[in-house]
Amino acid sequence: MHGRASLNLQVRGLSPSATVAINERSNDLLAAGREVFKLGLGQSPFPVPDSVVEALRAHATRKEYMPVRGLPALREAVAAYHQRGVAGEREYSGDHVLVAPGSKELMFITQLAFYGDLVLPSPAWVSYSPQARIIGRQVVWLPTRADNGWKLTPADVDGLCRRDAGRPRVLILNYPSNPTGQTYDADELAALAEVLRAHEVLVVSDEIYGELHHDGAHTSIARFYPEGTIISSGLSKWCGAGGWRLGTFLFPRELQWLQQAMIAVASETYTSTSAPIQCAAVTAFGFGPDIAAYVAHEQAILKALGGWCHRRLLAGGVACAAPQGGFYLFPDFSGQADALRRRGIAGGEALCERLLEETGVAILPGSDFGRPFGDWTARLAYVDFDGAAALAGHDPAATIDEAWLRRHAPRVLTAIDRLAAFVA
Repeated sequence: MHGRASLNLQVRGLSPSATVAINERSNDLLAAGREVFKLGLGQSPFPVPDSVVEALRAHATRKEYMPVRGLPALREAVAAYHQRGVAGEREYSGDHVLVAPGSKELMFITQLAFYGDLVLPSPAWVSYSPQARIIGRQVVWLPTRADNGWKLTPADVDGLCRRDAGRPRVLILNYPSNPTGQTYDADELAALAEVLRAHEVLVVSDEIYGELHHDGAHTSIARFYPEGTIISSGLSKWCGAGGWRLGTFLFPRELQWLQQAMIAVASETYTSTSAPIQCAAVTAFGFGPDIAAYVAHEQAILKALGGWCHRRLLAGGVACAAPQGGFYLFPDFSGQADALRRRGIAGGEALCERLLEETGVAILPGSDFGRPFGDWTARLAYVDFDGAAALAGHDPAATIDEAWLRRHAPRVLTAIDRLAAFVA
């Protein structure tokens, strides 16, 4: 056998996804009897809403292959769901929707079907760039700054596009952001949209955390650049159903050519998405009063918990932007760099390794998200708590204070205390 020498060169040397790897390593350490605080994988701590679980149970006998595009009733529900969020004269229908076993799969076949550079802000989610590498696409990183909330500016995009005008490009813009917890307001999105339209950049707007905007004020860039924007969503974050593997793309009519190409690729690869899960997703995207209340509870809990974690890190001298959505923080330990180097810790990678070994706190270095190797940033996901108990214990009329958080999210608070003490 030829062995490793016969591997596709685009795959050779490729490591497993950092977020998946840290989760599996954490589980192995737990199985070995170690104490581990799982702030590595960004998995929703909340249970799937009861009505969605009931819908899955009711359709468990569905075993037929679904249409490649997705169950018609689900596609209509997804279109209506986004129609509410994308104001203006645009009208979407089920014909504009493509369903897949996870939005990650849709991201991959987008890059497969679209011939052009992948443009990413640095930092960005761990899998965008490796997917481009597998397919053989060029990745262009656009640096962002901590003092700007790690956000792209119109000047960043314009400067890139002017260097080779007319070059095909796709920008994946994820907000609220994994890994930073930051997001864009309407004015920022409108300004970005103006430049993206001028340079005809295709945008995949990854809004998987949109419903987890801490103030319920998420805006889609598709409001300002509908003809060039694909909206990505799914069940994994706001609906707590990551392991169900269901993602959705909403295309404008102007990108029907790309949608058709992706449907052809889907038909030759994953064929279709699980029938019972698609049936259950109709209820989720229907966004009835129970789902709306569930999401409001999530937003309130995550806002309070993220705010506490942010304040605790600041009190420990760690630079960090206050989270605006999702369940992530992106602290910068460069202020502690000299002291950490004296302890033999040479960068974020070593910091995360020593932190796990000595305190049991699992987080990921910024270099896993497109920051330079040795960078002092890291991503932590404040999700190691019992989401079902937190939902049951949440009174919307009452303030979530530290005592409530100590009762319902003790592992997260302990982990942040240990992290702050470790770098002090």
